[in-house]
Amino acid sequence: MEKMEAHINPTLHRAFSIFIFNSKNELLLQRRALTKYHTPGLWTNTCCSHPRDGESLEAATKRRLMEEMGMECALKELFSFIYKADVMQGLTEHEFDHVFVGKTDAIPLINKDEVDSYKYETVENIKSDIEKNPENYTAWFKIAFAEMLNRKLC
Repeated sequence: MEKMEAHINPTLHRAFSIFIFNSKNELLLQRRALTKYHTPGLWTNTCCSHPRDGESLEAATKRRLMEEMGMECALKELFSFIYKADVMQGLTEHEFDHVFVGKTDAIPLINKDEVDSYKYETVENIKSDIEKNPENYTAWFKIAFAEMLNRKLC
């Protein structure tokens, strides 16, 4: 089904979230473009999306990291989780989300249709800011980030 249909009629679907760290162990965050159809302007992990019909997760993560952030990086799948969250405007995310991680010092070349801005931030600063300002972050990022902290993966 089309992505919008899956979000209007909450249907469990496959997704992925990518976390890129630099050599200082800072996480590359992106602020979603203000024109996105849901969660515009919120901070989230480096990149996230859905695989296309028949596309492997490996191909999808590589494709989408280049499309959104203009980057290439070796990625490794760490874990997955299922969540359901209201993302406003009558839309719901209900995803089976696969979390991937990579390490690079490459400078992003962002796609302004997808990404408003980016920043590298320490894990400690992100944790503190999520506690103070949870409304500034996407639902899936808060879940995946907390799981990474629980598993001591960052």
